Amino acid sequence: MRIHFIAIGGSAMHNLAIALHKKGYVVSGSDDVVFEPSSSRLARFGLLPETMGWKEENITPDLDAVILGMHAFVDNPELLKAKKLGLKIYSYPEYIYEQTKDKLRVVIGGSHGKTTITSMILHVLNFYHRDFDYLVGAQLEGFDTMVKVTDEAPLIIIEGDEYLASPIDRRPKFHLYKANIAVMSGIAWDHINVFPTFENYIQQFDVFINTIQPDGKLIYCETDPVLVEVVSKSDTEINKIPYAIPAHKIKEGVTYLLPEEIQLNIFGHHNLMNLAAAKLVCLELGITAADFNVAISTFKGAAKRLELLLSEKSTNVYKDFAHSPSKLKATIEAVKSQFVGRKLIACIELHTFSSLNKDFLLQYEHTMDMADEAIIYINEKTFQQKKISAFSELEVQTAFKNAKLQFFNDALHFEKYLLSLSFNNTNLLLMSSGNFGGLDLVKLAQELNK
Repeated sequence: MRIHFIAIGGSAMHNLAIALHKKGYVVSGSDDVVFEPSSSRLARFGLLPETMGWKEENITPDLDAVILGMHAFVDNPELLKAKKLGLKIYSYPEYIYEQTKDKLRVVIGGSHGKTTITSMILHVLNFYHRDFDYLVGAQLEGFDTMVKVTDEAPLIIIEGDEYLASPIDRRPKFHLYKANIAVMSGIAWDHINVFPTFENYIQQFDVFINTIQPDGKLIYCETDPVLVEVVSKSDTEINKIPYAIPAHKIKEGVTYLLPEEIQLNIFGHHNLMNLAAAKLVCLELGITAADFNVAISTFKGAAKRLELLLSEKSTNVYKDFAHSPSKLKATIEAVKSQFVGRKLIACIELHTFSSLNKDFLLQYEHTMDMADEAIIYINEKTFQQKKISAFSELEVQTAFKNAKLQFFNDALHFEKYLLSLSFNNTNLLLMSSGNFGGLDLVKLAQELNK
């Protein structure tokens, strides 16, 4: 099989390219720019394009398929050539389904927790040396790539997000996988640039339920009222299995599952909810409850999800991917509840299109109230790049309904302010889907300790 990737440098795209290369396919690709770690990983397998840019000559009649990434535009010359030649053009979720349509497909959907739930399932299956394929949105410890597709594995675990499949396929990705077992973690409005109203966003999850295969299973969070309403209204012939926060206790900053008192490396109600979903999936896959508990006790968390950068006697510094209102609120509550005797300084970088929309910004109301000190950082260049009018400090404080909130739009000033604070008996939480203006967060954590 000869496969060409248009926009091969994307996170999922380059991992799928590597997976197909390992499967024995002849893989080629193009992009106008490829960043790290994609470039090094593609180079390691001989898949990094020799030159950057789009070239019509890359598209030849002998290609079996062209896979189109979201980074490409609809007038991409390679895409136009592929259409002219009548080649089969896939989005990467379409091609994942094409590769796995004869397997048992487990799809993890929802506005939050997808990566963590998927990571937990992968960790448990890997712990017991089960054979499985996967697609996950983060690099996980013990896994060489974020995508694995083989002929032999009987099942695949897929993190299925609701963003669009490709520039020419405007369907959400998770509509294309046709799950046999599905998870829905919750519904909280996101991707305002694609789904301009909450009603339109909710509709995508209703469609997702209808894509679950006959006699399939839907595992869903019963504490989310919006999700419960969507599930209850569906008359699809599937088995609906609810979950909630499992019994647990917190002792000296450590969380234990009850009644067995299984010690965990993770914490927070949102992570315990994720664990409950992962456990139900694993039960469906033949892992016993006792075996799940043994395996999950060794799970350290997904990358950039409450990732511990520094731990001293009275100070922990965490990095987290949280950026949407629901994720921000849940992450702050998790750290504050886990260390009830410590102050919490919580910082978030507003970076996504949704979070920088003045109307959507109102969704952040009271999300940082549990923090002892709340800090917002926005890189001034982000407004310019996204062609959005900049926010004032007052606009941000008003939206968050938090008059004490600190606001920074310069990374060096933000760093200098943090270094001026005392972190005695205080935790620091740094949340962003960006990089805080290029700050070295590990180095910053070490400097704070000094």
